[in-house]
Amino acid sequence: MANAPREQWSSRTGFVLAAVGSAVGLGNMWRFSYLTAEYGGAAFLVLYLGVTLMVGLPVMLAELTLGRGSQRSPVRALQHYGGAAWGPLGAVFVAAGFVILSYYSVIAGWTVRYALSALFSGFGGDTVARFNDVSVGWDAVGFHFAFMLATVWIVAGGVKGGIERTAIVLMPLLFLLVVGLAIYASRLPGAGPGYAYYLEADFDAILSWKVLTHAAGQAFFSLSLGMGAMLTYASYLGRDAHLPNESLIIAGADVGVAFLAGLVVFPLIFALGLSGAVIGTAGTEADIGNVGALFITLPGAFAEMGAAGRWVGTLFFAVLIVGALTSAISLLEVVVSAAMDGLGWGRTRAAWLSAAAMATLGIPAAFNIEVLDVMDKVASNLFLLGGALGLSLFVGWRMQDPVAEVTLGTDGVRWFFLWRMLLRFVVPAVLVFVLVQAVPDTLAAVAGLFGG
Repeated sequence: MANAPREQWSSRTGFVLAAVGSAVGLGNMWRFSYLTAEYGGAAFLVLYLGVTLMVGLPVMLAELTLGRGSQRSPVRALQHYGGAAWGPLGAVFVAAGFVILSYYSVIAGWTVRYALSALFSGFGGDTVARFNDVSVGWDAVGFHFAFMLATVWIVAGGVKGGIERTAIVLMPLLFLLVVGLAIYASRLPGAGPGYAYYLEADFDAILSWKVLTHAAGQAFFSLSLGMGAMLTYASYLGRDAHLPNESLIIAGADVGVAFLAGLVVFPLIFALGLSGAVIGTAGTEADIGNVGALFITLPGAFAEMGAAGRWVGTLFFAVLIVGALTSAISLLEVVVSAAMDGLGWGRTRAAWLSAAAMATLGIPAAFNIEVLDVMDKVASNLFLLGGALGLSLFVGWRMQDPVAEVTLGTDGVRWFFLWRMLLRFVVPAVLVFVLVQAVPDTLAAVAGLFGG
């Protein structure tokens, strides 16, 4: 089984849509908008785009280069180019995907619950109490399992018959829904202040280290980097793929969806007079920096809309489900691909056993949001950042002539020397800075969970 021919994408479009689906997730629907509004509006957007170009794109291109060149999953890809000593770095990617999906599926289950509520009963009543009921308990476990079941069913279908076929259908649907909701929101009376709050330019914020930290973190996490997803997807590419073009398309689509989401959320909230739930609520029970906007404030907005809120809410949470599902597929595929390469398992066996283990690990997060939060901090701040730092150093310094590999399939591209210089110097510096900021908070959260 280990020597079986590696699966391939049937088309460039299929790969691009699947990779965009991996990048576009729940974080695009709110976290980007929230950070943009809180940290300088248009100024944050400029800084975010700069960090994406200087940090996000080089790391993405490094992952794509390793995957396509090796035609292997993360552990084997690092061993292929660096020897056995680099295998543990690939294992960090696999561990990141394993941990993230175990709790990400719990949150995705919440989106399914809210979509069903919007469709059949609406959002009336106490939205905070509603969220508390939905987010923890046996019902949360049940929807977590149901979402994981849908994910594994798709991944077990293979690269072409499962992942690619799903992406070709769901990603255009997601874009259409987001654009449609943004157009609808723009027509609401009173939407203007929402746009102003979202995009007000405070260019003094660019000089803040805190803003830079948030911009770097968002640029990095929103592109689905450091977890081996892009590497794994690229391992199913042909040798003629134009990796720089693919990187730009994926990053552009990811940024576009995140930006459009803000054009949906803020006009809705301000047009319906709920701006008080947005401004000055950090640290409260309905803190929108985490889940308040998606699962407390926005359902309240939809309830204020009356009958129209039912279908707007249904469409909005449908977008969240699509984004969550396409991201979950890529996370599971990282682990499945590693099991197929490393253990010689068939796809069906690898998919179902991996999903069962992830679903089990996610059960504590379905009973306690604090556990979920700690798992998120550990995976995002330690696994992803540490893994990406190792990746940039590996491709920048250890890999034998990565420029020769990335050049395949390109014509007239002349900036690959700059790409490697960014991986050697700029990317590690930024990632170390973000790690220094993030690690103390992560360790404190772990200690707090265990009563330390």
